[in-house]
Amino acid sequence: MNLTHILYSLLNILNEMSPYILLGFLIAGILQVFVKPATMSRHLSGNGWKPVVKAALFGIPLPLCSCGVLPTAVSLRRQGASKAASTSFLIATPQTGVDSIAATYSLLGLPFAIVRPVAALVGAMAGGLAVGKFDPEEPIQTSVETDSCCDTAPNGFFRKIGAAIKYGMVDMVASVGKWLVIGLVVAALITVFVPDSIFLGLSDYPLLAMLAVVAVAVPMYICATGSIPIALSLIMKGLSPGIAFVMLMAGPAANFASIMILNRTHGKKATMIYVASVVVTAIAFGLLIDLVLPAEWFAVNRTVVADSCHIEGNWFSLACSILLIGLLIYSSIAVKNHHNHTITHQNMTETYAIKGMACQHCRATVEKALSSLEGVESVTVNLSEGSASVEGKVDRAKVIEAIERAGFEFAGEK
Repeated sequence: MNLTHILYSLLNILNEMSPYILLGFLIAGILQVFVKPATMSRHLSGNGWKPVVKAALFGIPLPLCSCGVLPTAVSLRRQGASKAASTSFLIATPQTGVDSIAATYSLLGLPFAIVRPVAALVGAMAGGLAVGKFDPEEPIQTSVETDSCCDTAPNGFFRKIGAAIKYGMVDMVASVGKWLVIGLVVAALITVFVPDSIFLGLSDYPLLAMLAVVAVAVPMYICATGSIPIALSLIMKGLSPGIAFVMLMAGPAANFASIMILNRTHGKKATMIYVASVVVTAIAFGLLIDLVLPAEWFAVNRTVVADSCHIEGNWFSLACSILLIGLLIYSSIAVKNHHNHTITHQNMTETYAIKGMACQHCRATVEKALSSLEGVESVTVNLSEGSASVEGKVDRAKVIEAIERAGFEFAGEK
């Protein structure tokens, strides 16, 4: 019976989210192709509050996860963005995105969808300005070279539209699909197996509950979209909307891998400010939701994750769910075939172990960085093994330097 309840809860959440997720993926592809990091970096150089605000506003709609945003931020730094602006970008970007904002609206309602990017903007501005004041640094020299996976696009409008659809519906799905599925499954498991009594006790101590959520959320790796069903399931179990909001903000913004990489690229002080900004802002807005804003604004549809054996949704949402499931299956097969291609050439190449790669953005960034080296004939990256195979005559030191300049850590040769 529990398995049936899990399945129906999972399908109901998927039906509610899938149309908005697909729309978000499509918009994400358009942003990816038509908005360049080089364009952004022109606005992010220099000191003061303007680059910080611009970086946050640029980052909020971009659908990058906490690991995928790191190489992009490194590229922005190399193109002239200040440390304060890049920190603002790092805080704002993983907490939101057009896909997650749309999915937040579908599952949690309009107030959550509005407060979420506002909180990301406030936290990013606070963190960026704090870095500018307490850990100032002169902007680095602008480089014409770009290492981000986000800076190339085909020529011609229709080719760009095709590339946008491919990126949004294939690459983006491959990048966040795993974490979206994990979020859905975790939400269904919480709904069915976790007794309401566990959360009823915590609901009497909202600040303590928020700190507990932070302690669980920060080590996790979950994307902004994948955190939504988990937040909904927490509300269903009796926790306040403010406590669930902390999960929405803290979960996607920080994890151990991104914190380690950020510590190396931006330094300890900037990393501490980054984590503090994420945690303090999430808790502050969580308390604002619970104690100040009207409770009826954050009332959610409790039938969405009902554990009765009944599927909610019309034919359109069912069709979107089927399409999303098909895209998830296709993207997983495509990633597996890419890994098999890597293994096929392993005997002909030098293979390097790389730490910090966790999504398709990371894979594409490493491939681009290594492919630009003189003497490299081909590069294949195995995301699951954390390795890159480089074929051709190329200096080992240059390969290591390219890996580190792209924002990742060389971990030896295989």
